Amino acid sequence: MKRFLHILSYVRGYWRYGVLNIVFNILSVVFSLFSLTMIAPFLNLLFLKQSDEYKKIVEKGAPQLKASADSLIDNFNYYLSQVIMEKGKLSALIFICFLVVTVIFLKNIFRYFGLFYMSNVRNGVVKDLRNAMHTKILSLPLSYYSSERKGDLMSRMTTDVMEIEWSVMQSIEMIFRNPINIIILLATMVYMSPKLTLIVLALIPVPGVLISLVARSLKRTSVKGKTRLGTLFSIIEETLGGLRIIKAFNAENFIDKRFRQENEFYTHTMVRMYRKQDLSSPLSEFLGAGVLMTLVYLGGKLVLDDSLSASTFITYIAIFYQVIAPSKELTTAFYAIQRGMASAERIEKIVKAEETIKEIASPVALSVFNREIEFRNVSFSYTRGDNGHVLKDINLKVPKGKTVALVGQSGSGKTTLADMLPRFYDPDKGEILIDGISVKDMKITSLRSLMGIVTQESILFNDTVFNNIAFGLNNVKEENVIAAAKIANAHEFIMQMQEKYQANIGDRGSKLSGGQRQRIAIARAVLKNPPILILDEATSSLDSESERLVQDALNNLMKSRTSVIIAHRLSTIQHADEIIVLQKGEIAERGTHNELLAKNGVYKKLYDMQVFV
Repeated sequence: MKRFLHILSYVRGYWRYGVLNIVFNILSVVFSLFSLTMIAPFLNLLFLKQSDEYKKIVEKGAPQLKASADSLIDNFNYYLSQVIMEKGKLSALIFICFLVVTVIFLKNIFRYFGLFYMSNVRNGVVKDLRNAMHTKILSLPLSYYSSERKGDLMSRMTTDVMEIEWSVMQSIEMIFRNPINIIILLATMVYMSPKLTLIVLALIPVPGVLISLVARSLKRTSVKGKTRLGTLFSIIEETLGGLRIIKAFNAENFIDKRFRQENEFYTHTMVRMYRKQDLSSPLSEFLGAGVLMTLVYLGGKLVLDDSLSASTFITYIAIFYQVIAPSKELTTAFYAIQRGMASAERIEKIVKAEETIKEIASPVALSVFNREIEFRNVSFSYTRGDNGHVLKDINLKVPKGKTVALVGQSGSGKTTLADMLPRFYDPDKGEILIDGISVKDMKITSLRSLMGIVTQESILFNDTVFNNIAFGLNNVKEENVIAAAKIANAHEFIMQMQEKYQANIGDRGSKLSGGQRQRIAIARAVLKNPPILILDEATSSLDSESERLVQDALNNLMKSRTSVIIAHRLSTIQHADEIIVLQKGEIAERGTHNELLAKNGVYKKLYDMQVFV
C-alpha cells in the first residue's frame, strides 16, 4: 500500500486534470443511470399500464418539481402520460427511444472527456517517475554501482517503468471512476429495494476475499519475473560489451547456453504470472454470476409475493448488472496494481537508495584554488565495517602548482585515493582539505569545477567531436574548442575527418583509435581549464607513437596546474615534484625519482622490473 501511495504522490502535480476526470466520470455515471431507468417506463408503456391509468395521471395535474428521485419520476410519468393520451403509444415509444439515445450520447461524451484529461495524469506521472529515477542515478555515489548490475538498472528504468504505465496508471482511472459508479448505482438500488441491496452487500465480500488471495500470489510471482528480466538484460549488456573476447575464446556456445537457460527460467516465471493474472476475469465473472442468480431468485420471490413490481425488479437487475462491470474492472485493476507493485518495489530501491555523498546545509562555494590539497589521516574501505581497509592513515600535501605522482602495485589504493578528491567516495576516517576547507563542507559542483579528470579508459559519448570536447559547458565558441584540440594534439586528425568537428565519433568513441580518444578526452580537460588535474594512467594502454602524442598533450595540459598523476609506467613521472609509493593501502615511500632510487626500496624494485621487461 505504501508503494502504491508513493506512486500516487506523483499525481499531485496534475490534480487539476484529476478533478476534471472525476467530474466528467460522475456525469457519465449519472447519464448511464438515466438510460437504465428508462427500462421501467418502457416496460410499463408496452405491457403493463392501461389507457385509463394514463388518464388518471394526467387528470391529477403536473406534480410539483422537487430535488428528489420521486419528484423526477412523477414528472416524467406525467409528461409521458400526456404524450400517450394526445399522440398515442407509438409516439411515446419514439420519444423514449430518442431520449435513451440522447442520454447515452451524453454519457459517452462525458466518458471521453474523462479519459481525455486522464491521459495527462497517466503520462505525466510516468514522465516524472522517469525523471526522478534518472536524477537519482546521477546523484548516487559510484560505490552504489559497484554492487549493481547495469543490465538490471536498465531493466528498472525501462520495462519496470513501462509496467507502472500499463498496469498501475491504467488502473488509477478505474480506481477513481468505478467506486463512484458503484456508489451511485448502489444508492439507486437501495432506493428501489433496500432488502435486495442488503443481500447484495452481504454477498460481495465473499468473492473479494478469494480475489485478494490470488492477487497476493500474483505479486510474488511478478517480483520473480522482474528479477529474472533484469538478469537477462545484464547478460545482453555483457554480451554486447564483450563480443571481442567471446569470439576470441570461442565462447559463443557457453554464452548462448547461459542466456537460453536464464531465458527459460524467465519464460517459466512469466507463464505462471499470466496464468494467475488471466484467472481474474473468469473468476470474477463466475462469482458475479453466482451473486446475480441469488439475487434473481430472491427478487423473483418478492415479485411473486407482490412485494415488488415486475418492471421495478427488471430495472433493478439491469442496474445491478451494471454494478458487475465496474466491479469486474476493479478486480482487474487490483490484479494489475499487484503486478505493478512488483515493478514499483524495484524502482523504489533506486529512488530511495541512500545518498552517502551529501552536502551540508550551507556549503562553501569555492571558486579558486590558492594554496594546497591535504589528505589528513585518511582511511577508507568499500564495505562499511570491513577491517581490510583499501587506504590506511594517509597523510599527504599537494602544494599549488606541484605535480604529485601515485605509484604502486595493482590494488594498492592509487585510484581510490584520487577518486576521493572530487568526492566520488568519502573517507571512513580523516578528512580531505582544499585551502584548509574540508571537501565535505564544499558545494559539490564548485568542488568538481576545480578539477579536470583524464582516465585510462576515455569516456566519450555518441555525439560529435565538438560536443564531446565542450561536454558539460554552455555557449562554447568553436575557436575555443579548436584551441583546446590543438593543445591536446587532436586538431590534425580531427581536420582529416569528413565532417571535422561535427563528425559523430560513435558509441563510446568507437570510430576513433585509442590514442585519438585519449586526446579528445585531454582536449575536454583543456577546455574546462581547471586548476587541479587528476590523471589516472592516461597513457598506459597506448602504443609508443600514441603515447608520445598523448604525453606531449598531457605536458601541455599540466603547465602551471596542480596535478595528481596515477602512473603505471614510471618513465612518465620521473619529473614529478613528489612520488608517493603506495603498498597495501599505506604510504611505503615518498620522494623524488632520484631520492627513491637511492633508497633502494619498493620504488627501486618497481622501476627495475619495468627497465628489464
